Amino acid sequence: VQLQASGGGLVQAGGSLRLSCAASGRTFSSSAMGWFRQAPGKEREFVAAMARSGNTYYADSVKGRFTISRDNAKNTVLLQMNNLKPEDTAVYYCAVGDQLYSISRARRTENYSYWGQGTQVTVSS
Repeated sequence: VQLQASGGGLVQAGGSLRLSCAASGRTFSSSAMGWFRQAPGKEREFVAAMARSGNTYYADSVKGRFTISRDNAKNTVLLQMNNLKPEDTAVYYCAVGDQLYSISRARRTENYSYWGQGTQVTVSS
């Protein structure tokens, strides 16, 4: 399985970006997927996830601003990010998850088996 994240960039606070994660070697429609981010000097943190059932989970810090979705026809997972804040600045990673039936599982990196290479998101104030 290979994951390719894209869509990052530089945006002003209040702006929007849409990240994409394209997969090869696996069909997303049968997989749980998640997005994490890592800022310099900080640990990787959970952002959003979608279970195989379609249930979605979000970190409190992004709830109401970010939306995770799937485009099964393109085998792609999307992360729409609105009203971006400087504290959203980080490298964003997508990952294939295992049995994400609760947010407590979705938050843990050890419940993800494949990771993409990351895409940089920078939000200026």
